[in-house]
Amino acid sequence: MREFFKELGKNRTLFLMILPALLFFIVFSYIPMVGVYYAFTNFSFDGGLFGSPFVGLQNFKFLFESGALYNLTKNTVLYNLAFIFVGNILQLVCAVFLSEMVGKWFKKTTQSIMFLPFFISFVLVGAFVYNLFNFETGAVNTLLRELGLQPYDFYLHTAPWKYIIVFFNVWKGLGYGTVIYLAAIMGISDEYHEAAKIDGANIFKRIRYITLPLLRPTFILLILLSLGGILKGQFDLFWQIVGNNGMLYDATDIIDTYVYRSLAINFDIGMGTAAGLFQSFFGFVLVVTVNWIVRKVQKDYALF
Repeated sequence: MREFFKELGKNRTLFLMILPALLFFIVFSYIPMVGVYYAFTNFSFDGGLFGSPFVGLQNFKFLFESGALYNLTKNTVLYNLAFIFVGNILQLVCAVFLSEMVGKWFKKTTQSIMFLPFFISFVLVGAFVYNLFNFETGAVNTLLRELGLQPYDFYLHTAPWKYIIVFFNVWKGLGYGTVIYLAAIMGISDEYHEAAKIDGANIFKRIRYITLPLLRPTFILLILLSLGGILKGQFDLFWQIVGNNGMLYDATDIIDTYVYRSLAINFDIGMGTAAGLFQSFFGFVLVVTVNWIVRKVQKDYALF
């Protein structure tokens, strides 16, 4: 303790600089963790946090036995895996194509157009989706009617939504991810490409043997960082596109939307908190496990 106060006095300016960040995490991250206790109670508004009946692991037992937790976890993980790998691969491909384009004006225009969806809110994305796929006046069904085909009620069938949700998520984040990979490509020394040109390597060989191998650390790092939130779904995306449509829950319900409905619509505080606690714990275990595997395979690419 004496050493701590000695260090505090010696570097008091540095400690004062990090004080706002420490206070932020204490107030908004650690103090609210007391609410984890809700997961072990049958919450009642009369009793409050510590006055509600303690039920132990009954909330978790119900989630497991009902099959709800399995379906929620499956949807959350599979959607996020699709978002991560499809998104990163397309971002990488677009960045490589843009970096090899000669026309400066065309490159900047294309990059700006790709970046634009990132600034659009998910509320507008939800409006786009509804105006495309609603049964009565949606653009897709209007086109089908004009072609003499039967309209398709997207909001009654689960099959197409996995592709619709993945498409719009990837579309929205494509420009932002492309910029990250472009920045990494700009950091590659031109000497590598000049030497390859002298040796007779064409553009495809330069991409294969120079650009892609040097982008591997960036790709792996972004994948690892994304895996940290694999149990945290894109709540805004799912809620604004699907909403509270019970017909689509089997294919589109994720942990975040279930927790929101439990807390804000069904007022089942205990069950919603249990699902959220499971989400946090499982995500922590997953991050530690993936990092351990990466450390065993390639130590330099591990996060910690």
